[in-house]
Amino acid sequence: MGRIDNEEYLPLRDVVFNTLRQEILTGRLKPGERLMEMHLANKLGVSRTPIREAIRKLELEGLVIMIPRRGAEVAQITLQSLKDVMEVRCALDVLAIELACERMGQEELGKLLTACESFSMAAKTEDTRKIAEADVAFHDIIVCSTRNVRLIQLVSNLSEQMYRYRFEYLKDATSHEMLGKEHEQMYQSIVKKDKKSAAEVVRKHINNQEEAIIRQLCLEKSADSQ
Repeated sequence: MGRIDNEEYLPLRDVVFNTLRQEILTGRLKPGERLMEMHLANKLGVSRTPIREAIRKLELEGLVIMIPRRGAEVAQITLQSLKDVMEVRCALDVLAIELACERMGQEELGKLLTACESFSMAAKTEDTRKIAEADVAFHDIIVCSTRNVRLIQLVSNLSEQMYRYRFEYLKDATSHEMLGKEHEQMYQSIVKKDKKSAAEVVRKHINNQEEAIIRQLCLEKSADSQ
């Protein structure tokens, strides 16, 4: 984590937030690590005010927790929090793809096919951030095609919490090919307007991700204990 470039176009508090958020998502700031305002301010070359504002936003996202008499620290990834998020995501994604089977137009189908191909290209880079962004872009097309404003809002709110788990999943390069195949199966189901097949693929997709994340967390826990 280096000093922030003052030429950024975003307000400073947003630049600090994005920087700290990325550090947490990629694991450079580890679960349980304390976030000392003065230390971070010195490291990033800013005052404590944007640090404090960023920490408050990170707490709202569930990435940071406030501990009495200790201050802020990076939230742990627990199996229960993972299961909670994945249960909700599965329900929303099944609803989204079923509605997409009814409502997605030809232009959106073209975008979805392009998103499938973009994910495959991103997977070849082995850049976790690019792969995560390509994965998000694919699912966003499906959700937006539902035309359901409330559903779009709910998925958007959940995506902030899901992003951290997505990073854990994508650390495992062996998962990328399977993920690409599942995207292709979702696309084909929507083309055929096959709600049943689409829902089955989404459930398998979420279940595979949950299992892979649990494996990844167990590996990291084992490595940390050595």
